[in-house]
Formats: sequence, C-alpha cells, structure tokens
Amino acid sequence: MATTTPSTAYSRDLGDELRRLRETCTKLTGAALAVRLGWDPSKVSTIERGKYRPSEIDLVQYLTMCDKDTDFFDDFKRRYRNAFEEYIVQVSDNLRTLAMAESTAKTIMRYDTQSVTGLLQTPEYADALYRMGGFVAEERIPALVQFRTDRQSILRRHDRPTCLFYIHEHALQTQVGDDRIMADQYARLLRSVHLFRIIPADAPVVASNCTLWEYEKAMPVAFIEGDLVNVFVQDPGAIVRARLLFDRLAEVALDAEQSRSKLAEYAGKPREELDDAGTRMA
Repeated sequence: MATTTPSTAYSRDLGDELRRLRETCTKLTGAALAVRLGWDPSKVSTIERGKYRPSEIDLVQYLTMCDKDTDFFDDFKRRYRNAFEEYIVQVSDNLRTLAMAESTAKTIMRYDTQSVTGLLQTPEYADALYRMGGFVAEERIPALVQFRTDRQSILRRHDRPTCLFYIHEHALQTQVGDDRIMADQYARLLRSVHLFRIIPADAPVVASNCTLWEYEKAMPVAFIEGDLVNVFVQDPGAIVRARLLFDRLAEVALDAEQSRSKLAEYAGKPREELDDAGTRMA
C-alpha cells in the first residue's frame, strides 16, 4: 500500500492532471492501470489525489502507459518538482492551480485592499482592471476575464463553499473604467452584500491582499495574489498568521447592514463627489 503524504494545492492539481491523462489517453480505470503497472491498487488513487509523492520512476512508468514521450516527461517533471513544498510560487497567468484550489474549498475568506474581490467582479470591471494594471498583454485580457467570470460559478453551486470577502473602502473609492462600469459594479455588490463586509477607510488595518482556503480533508492554504506571481502557502505558522489577520478584519469590519448602507452611499453619489474622495485609475 502506498504511503500517503500531506497534499498541497499544487500536488492535488498535478494529481488531477495525471487522472485526466489516464482517462483521455488510456481509457483505463485506476485499478486497471495499477494492474498494468504491477502497482498496489491504492498507489494510483493516492497519486491522483495528490497524497503520494511519486518517484521519477513512478512518473516514467505512469506517463509511458499514457503514451507520452521523453519531452513530455521532462516538462511534467519540471512542473511537478515543487508540488509538495509548503511555499509554491507560480507566474500569475498560471491559473489551473488557483481554479482547482478555489473550487474544492469548503470555506473561502478573502481580503482585498484596492479592488473588488475577483469572485464578485463584473466582466467589464475585470477587463478595465486588467487594462489599467499594464502587466498583461492586451490580446490575453479577454481570456483572463472569461476565466475570472467562469470561476464565479462556484457561488451558484448547490454545495457552494462558505464565503466571506472583506473589501476595503478604498476599493469602492477607486474608479476602475468609466462611470457606467462603476455603477454596474456597485449594483452587483448590492446584490451580493451577504457575501462581504466593508473595512472602513479609517480602520487601523495594514495588510495586503490575502485568501484563506479551508478544506474538509486537506490542510488549509493561504494564497497571496500578485501582478507578477501568485504564492500558495501551507506552512502552519503562515496559516496561523492568516487566521489572525481575518480575526482582526472581523473586529473592524462593518456588519452586513452597515456594509449595505456604506455601499449605497457610493452607488448613489454623483461621480464628481467620488473623484474628490477617491482615485481615478482608468
């Protein structure tokens, strides 16, 4: 029987990719593949769930059964090399691990300081946000906006995760795109006020964007999203610090009704008043 290893967001992602390769390239069940390889039946299952650190020989044997060549193996091994580390850094346009970590979470807590939470953004707001950042090639923006919009489907699932998003008031003050885009974004937030709390502009909180995903049968993952890189963290000490941040945010955040009232202030203000209070960024 294969010895299990604590999984990470990235090892689960890569295990899922191995499962996909098995199903599309061999049509074999996990048990049938184990027989072909001479493995214990549990070994394929634990590898595909990201709970077993396969050796180089394991990967060669598995990928050979999927009819993959040496170049494919070398690329896969390079990607897989750090999958079980407690700190994983990826370029920001590598979105598969993010999507899988987010979609399998039971609880999501998120803090945003300068923009509306991605899971609550309108497509037009997301598009304008990417364009103002300058870190993404223009031709990639439509695909990234579509990906962000598709991720929001987890909020409509019958088994959707329990979500609580903290949005700093600065994000409401910052104009992204034109007045129509902001009006539509405010309207979207008003329909979703049960999912977030506003951190008042004068609240004594100094912290950057942070997400905490918690799972039913896996260790929590802290996620720091940046313009250039994304960082996935499973170090226990870092998870404790992330929880302390969200405890602090809960203390200073407006409650649901107060958040609705604060948001309504922005949704109802003439644009010129907001320009005086905030920052025009697009």
